[in-house]
Amino acid sequence: MKQHRWFSDHISPDMVQMHRVTDTVYSGSTQFQSIEIIDTGAFGRCLVLDGKIQSSALDEFIYHEALVHPPMLAHPRPETALIAGGGEGATLREVLAYPSVRRVVMVDIDGEVVEVCRRFLPSFHQGSFDDSRVELRIEDVKLYLEQSDDRFDVAVIDLPEPIEEGPADTLHTREFYQLVGERLTAKGMVSLQAGAASWGMFDCFTAIVSTLKAVFPFVAPYAVHVPSFASVWGFALASSEPVLPDVAEVDRRIAARLSKPLRFYDGITHQGLFSLPRNLREAMERETRVITEGEPFFIYKP
Repeated sequence: MKQHRWFSDHISPDMVQMHRVTDTVYSGSTQFQSIEIIDTGAFGRCLVLDGKIQSSALDEFIYHEALVHPPMLAHPRPETALIAGGGEGATLREVLAYPSVRRVVMVDIDGEVVEVCRRFLPSFHQGSFDDSRVELRIEDVKLYLEQSDDRFDVAVIDLPEPIEEGPADTLHTREFYQLVGERLTAKGMVSLQAGAASWGMFDCFTAIVSTLKAVFPFVAPYAVHVPSFASVWGFALASSEPVLPDVAEVDRRIAARLSKPLRFYDGITHQGLFSLPRNLREAMERETRVITEGEPFFIYKP
């Protein structure tokens, strides 16, 4: 009998999701993290960083559409965008679907991850790195923002959760969010992924939302189930003023603004994303922690 390899994705210290691996496409380490590209029976090709699935071919469209389109559609007319992280290029793909966008600056600290994804995940980025509107910068996004005078209509923060010694363990702080806010235009807004938001595993999500509220006048948390993450996943949109359109307006803007059809996000989906269950709303109301520099908040030790 053929012996299959199984990949263990540690969802939390108390739970593991197992994936049958049909092929290991790439395996290596960079200066910042380990990286694997694996083909799985359940989710197709997956990007794995530091032992955790970041994207899968089956459901990455759920994650990336949820991350990108709420701010891009809420903004009156996005022309400039910043992407922090997002090495597989799928976040970039979704931003570039707006013809109004004339410049996208994508900043990722790990150039090796970007190159591996360009080579082995073409269905994810769909050639987005070659778009003339894109400026790819391989550097620390915090240093870039500190040294740049650039302003952006939308900032999309697609960074890993704050895992100890991970590449983003200092980028989920009040100081970093303040820096992002200073680089937004007058009606600018930011969206980000904020970790698991289900089964009692929402400490990271509630702390990030609390930290955003210490910086931005308007913060709208939202969540969606991402099957390959084995969890409901948290996101947040933040800006200087309330910006959420209603169901009909979301659909109108999708029809008017986008150059491609969406698979996941529309007006009804939008309504569902921002309709969080009572227990999660109450957890966020109780949360008072603000993540600050010098006091890193880790969801767990790898």
